Amino acid sequence: MAPMGIRLSPLGVAVFCLLGLGVLYHLYSGFLAGRFSLFGLGGEPGGGGAAGPAAAADGGTVDLREMLAVSVLAAVRGGDEVRRVRESNVLHEKSKGKTREGAEDKMTSGDVLSNRKMFYLLKTAFPSVQINTEEHVDAADQEVILWDHKIPEDILKEIATPKEVPAESVTVWIDPLDATQEYTEDLRKYVTTMVCVAVNGKPVLGVIHKPFSEYTAWAMVDGGSNVKARTSYNEKTPRIIVSRSHSGMVKQVALQTFGNQTTIIPAGGAGYKVLALLDVPDKSQEKADLYIHVTYIKKWDICAGNAILKALGGHMTTLSGEEISYTGSDGIEGGLLASIRMNHQALVRKLPDLDKTGHK
Repeated sequence: MAPMGIRLSPLGVAVFCLLGLGVLYHLYSGFLAGRFSLFGLGGEPGGGGAAGPAAAADGGTVDLREMLAVSVLAAVRGGDEVRRVRESNVLHEKSKGKTREGAEDKMTSGDVLSNRKMFYLLKTAFPSVQINTEEHVDAADQEVILWDHKIPEDILKEIATPKEVPAESVTVWIDPLDATQEYTEDLRKYVTTMVCVAVNGKPVLGVIHKPFSEYTAWAMVDGGSNVKARTSYNEKTPRIIVSRSHSGMVKQVALQTFGNQTTIIPAGGAGYKVLALLDVPDKSQEKADLYIHVTYIKKWDICAGNAILKALGGHMTTLSGEEISYTGSDGIEGGLLASIRMNHQALVRKLPDLDKTGHK
């Protein structure tokens, strides 16, 4: 019997319980709706209502489509900083020391600010993956730059289904400002920002962004791309694109190998040189048939281009034809040869002396 002589009606108890369940359902469903709605928010990254990292929060797997979307966004955001600093004409240029070849290894505010935007956007979105970047990341400058979890339509069109890989297998390589020397000389066409994603050391995603023409090339190996190879290449007397600072080394061997009709194109920036091999709708972009580099080069300079070429059926190897692994050390000693729609190994055999030239 209930206290004070009050008798409980079974029907009343049932109604009361149903009402209670209804209130709980309403509150809980509202909470879930609020949580799920975060994934569909638009706006700029870093907005107050944007969702936090989801893809790699548990250290489990990451979706390469999402990594590609964030990589494109990071390259563009970094490029915005690069362009803004250059147009301000206040570069705060300084030297990080000497390269192996004795040239000044320069750094500017464009490098630093681009690096900060790119690194923290990727790190916030994918905290469980390893990120290697050319510039030092200062913890005092840390910022949280959130992603809205939207995959652009052009990526969804090319890559319709998720492609998940273990987070621990992923290494991201960032180049926040490729062609810094040319950047200081105001040779803007050579400048790019780049992001590459390697899985188990193999380049899988590549993004090359040109800040001053606002052109972005991206590709996923066994996925899709927004850039294509050209319809034809000259393998007998190729146009060879090489480093501006080492063009003489390559020219001598190239002319001996391919003949006097070979054209040598000195250029800045590894990203620019890879784009020269492709069908790029940018009037400032020169065109070449081969890309050759003969000295030590850093992996963040070449990883994005390697991934794009690989996705399109092309090749980037050392001068001796070895595949480049994007784990371990930051650079490679063996120079590089990049080609597309050519017999790459035959080209390697044609250049037996170039490796020796690169190590003099």
